[in-house]
This record gives sequence, C-alpha cells and structure tokens, in this order.
Amino acid sequence: MNATDYDRPGVDMAWCPGCGNFAILKILKQALAELDIPPQRLVVASGIGQAPKTPHYFQTHLFNGLHGRALPVATGIKAANPELLVIAQGGDGDMYGEGGNHFLHTVRRNPDLTHLVHNNMVYGLTKGQASPTSLPGFVTPLQTEGVFQEPFNPLAAAIALNASFVARTFAGAFEESVAIFKQALTHPGYALVDIFQPCVTFNRVNTFQWFKEHSYFLGDNHNAEDRAQAFQRAIESDPWPLGIFYRNPARADYIGHLAPFDGDRRPLHSRRPNLEALARVLQGKRAL
Repeated sequence: MNATDYDRPGVDMAWCPGCGNFAILKILKQALAELDIPPQRLVVASGIGQAPKTPHYFQTHLFNGLHGRALPVATGIKAANPELLVIAQGGDGDMYGEGGNHFLHTVRRNPDLTHLVHNNMVYGLTKGQASPTSLPGFVTPLQTEGVFQEPFNPLAAAIALNASFVARTFAGAFEESVAIFKQALTHPGYALVDIFQPCVTFNRVNTFQWFKEHSYFLGDNHNAEDRAQAFQRAIESDPWPLGIFYRNPARADYIGHLAPFDGDRRPLHSRRPNLEALARVLQGKRAL
C-alpha cells in the first residue's frame, strides 16, 4: 500500500498551518502503508482536543468520544475483535490529564493496542492552558506567573508500571518516527509512543527548533530490555532522549486472559453460539 491510500479527500483541516499534527499524520500513514495495513482493519479511538481530530483526516474506522476516554474504548474494541489493529490517539492533556487514570490502568492491563500521544506541552484546543507536561516557568493566560508544578513524566510512569513497550520520538524526525511507529504497531501488547510536537499558536517556547535542539536519539549502547537503564533514561531531561526506551514482550496480553478467547482468538461476531449450553444455563442446570 501507499501512504496516499489513507487520504480522505474533501476534508476541512482545523489545524493551524505549521502544527506538528500534520507531521504526525504523515508519519502514521507512512508507517501503516509500509506495514500494508488496510484501512478496513484499522480502528482509531480518540477523545477531545486537536490531536484527537487525527482520525477524521485519513481513511480509518474511528470512535471519537469523551475527553480522556479513548483508552477504555480502544481496549473494548480490541477485546470484541482481536483481529483489528487498534490505536488510541490524543494529546498530552487529553491522555495524561483527563485520561491519566485510564493511562495508568491500561498499562497494567497490557491490551494489544498502540497509544500515540501528541505532546506539545500545552492545551491547544482550549486556548493555551498549561498541560500536565508543561515545563516549569511556562507562562500562559491562566498560569500568569508561570507553571510551578513538576511536569508529569509519562515514560517514567509507564516503565515503573512495567509497560511492555515505551518509546518517544519527535514529529520533525520523519524516518526515525516511521520506524518507531512500525515497531509500536506490531508490538504484541500495550505500546506507548510519546511524540514531541510544536503548537505554533499557543506554545511559543517549545517550538520545532526548540525540540530539535533539546532532544537526541538513543544510541546502540542503550539496552531496551534493561528496565533499570530504561527508567534512568526516562528521567533524563534537557536534552531529552528519543527512541525505544523499554520493551518487555514477556508480559501476557490482556485479551488472552479473557474467558471467550482462551485458546480461540476469533472475534465474537464470527462464532456460532452453543445453544445447548445456553439452554442448560437458563434452566439452572449449569452455573455461568
């Protein structure tokens, strides 16, 4: 497939010119094309914000729901049909703020889905408030004296909870990001990709140039299967490391623990019910 196979013609784009979301959309379409994923097999769940508009702008099934609630929806979709490739997509406010509780418990469950977080360190839809990842000193119309809280570190939190795949990239690094997306999309379990991206309207500090100058990709000396090393890298800052921090394929997939999929990963809609067993249950002859 080609990246253009995912184009959705005639769509009115609501993003500002120069927004990092455009680059992330291009990266995602390229990664899907190289993996030869047909649009009809793909589902993207999103919430509220500029980043969650992404599935509206390319060919895919989508569920656009409440603020911060994409992850439980994505988990349910995967549980109902394990044959689908499922992505949960949103911004740093949507996923780490309103959706913070879901983020933590999705890591614990380890469903087979990819979690793409557009991290621009600001609330871009609701006019520029500080987000959970905004850096200390960042001045906004609401935080007029600057942010004073410690920013939330999603990578460190995910590794502390033993997430099975944790990565970070930068929207301006196309080839590296495509490679990371492909590994996340094919990982058998929960895969977090935190993506640095500029908000050209409401964050004039953490710009494209700023992210480029304040980040670097991990080298071959990093062992992604060493959890302690991964955590140490995750708490480093300025410059911020990019790349695959941690990978733990030994963690059991959440879907495999669900009774309907014990030894049978076919989606529920493709199976015939056992009417005799159901009749026995209804007659009280067999407990559920």
